[in-house]
Amino acid sequence: MSDAHFVGRRREFKALRSHLERIERWGEGVAVAIRGRRQVGKSHLVERFCQESGLPYAVFQADQGVSPTQSMTRLLESVRNSDLPGAQNIARAVPDDWHETFRLLATAIPDDSPSILVIDELPWLFQRDQRLEGMLQTEWDRRLKKKPLFLILVGSDIHMMRAFLGYDRPFYGRAAEMQVRPLNPTETAALTGLAGPDAIDAHLITGGFPGLCRTWKQGSTAEEYVAEQCELPESPLFTVGAQMVSSEFPAPDRTRQVLAAIGHGSRTFSNIAKVAGASPTEPLSSGSLTPILHRLIEKGAVAADEPLSTRPGNGGKLFRIADSYLRLYHSVLVDAHADSRRGRPDLAYARFERQWTSWRGRAIEPLVREALVVAGIHEAFPWPEATEVGGWWPRSFDPEIDLVGADRRPVAKHLFYTGSIKWLGRPFDRRDYEKLVAGSSRVPGAVPGETDLAVVSLAGVADGVEADLVWGPDDLLQAWAA
Repeated sequence: MSDAHFVGRRREFKALRSHLERIERWGEGVAVAIRGRRQVGKSHLVERFCQESGLPYAVFQADQGVSPTQSMTRLLESVRNSDLPGAQNIARAVPDDWHETFRLLATAIPDDSPSILVIDELPWLFQRDQRLEGMLQTEWDRRLKKKPLFLILVGSDIHMMRAFLGYDRPFYGRAAEMQVRPLNPTETAALTGLAGPDAIDAHLITGGFPGLCRTWKQGSTAEEYVAEQCELPESPLFTVGAQMVSSEFPAPDRTRQVLAAIGHGSRTFSNIAKVAGASPTEPLSSGSLTPILHRLIEKGAVAADEPLSTRPGNGGKLFRIADSYLRLYHSVLVDAHADSRRGRPDLAYARFERQWTSWRGRAIEPLVREALVVAGIHEAFPWPEATEVGGWWPRSFDPEIDLVGADRRPVAKHLFYTGSIKWLGRPFDRRDYEKLVAGSSRVPGAVPGETDLAVVSLAGVADGVEADLVWGPDDLLQAWAA
């Protein structure tokens, strides 16, 4: 597998290697539970690690909706077809339960040298057999942990994988945790062959999902890429989003309606309730919407932003789709895909073109905030103590301050800076600056003339505009370059 098809993941590889070194040092098994959104590259990462380890390994990919008996049989078949030293020792009998499955599996695992077993999409097994957790714990303690086995458990249901390791669950304390996130903008730039603003655009559209990044023709702009994909109804740009939604939320119920409402731009609780309700005059009740939002946040599909200042904010939470690709999917790509399927790629691209500038202007905000946090490790960054970056708004949403750098959240002790994000084709000018200064004066904890000002602008700043920090696209990319 060439490096052109695999970038980044240094932190994840380092962590996996450290666990393997522990096995080699002590001769006992180690379990790791890896979670991350679908399409984030978990399976690709683990497969690459197994190949580079040089050790014998087996990978079992669970399927959704398959019966426990079928899953047990397929797991043993995957091990039997692997290069584990005792793979051929496994009898071809159909196991009665998971206890017998793991007992048979253990006969393939060597006692005197390390090996790897990967169980991918573990939550799908849990969904079909709730007894599995307890049986896995028993067999891990009784047999598997006594061998130099690296057991890697992978799952895309973030909430279920977190719960699996909870203190009240059988496997508590037996597995280390690891989360695989999408590629960062610098890694997206490497996969797509882009730089500067074009690399940022590619990251916003793909969300940093490796499979989507690989569909990007090297050097293409965002407009060129989307126009090309609109000609292909089967393009992953459309189908990946549909697969993610249908697998995580299989029933077309209220949860999907709420997700779609947020994706189409409803940010406040009341607006989401109206859009997701039976009609504009029959909004979704608070008792129904609150648990749905809670579940979506637990799953990592939705993020809730709160005003950041030195006083508890009264502006209320603002909700957004957590990753930018699914945000684009709900707001533009669902309808564009329908146009593409009926032979009208021109209409599909026109939808994207109409919304692109305004969508990008909103989608860039959480990426900028993350970049400012990441940049805090660099020596040249002026506010290393600003470990929390958010925004601020009153209940009237006038003004909305894009950036607030603080020492903690939700209520800060000290604000280091406020700032503005302007991701348009014209520079940040004097008028924008005066608006930022006036708005910042209303942020609790910001002191005019003392609290610093930051500007992040696609097209730079106009002559005469001075701020304590001015960032452009290259600075955003550089934040992740270390």
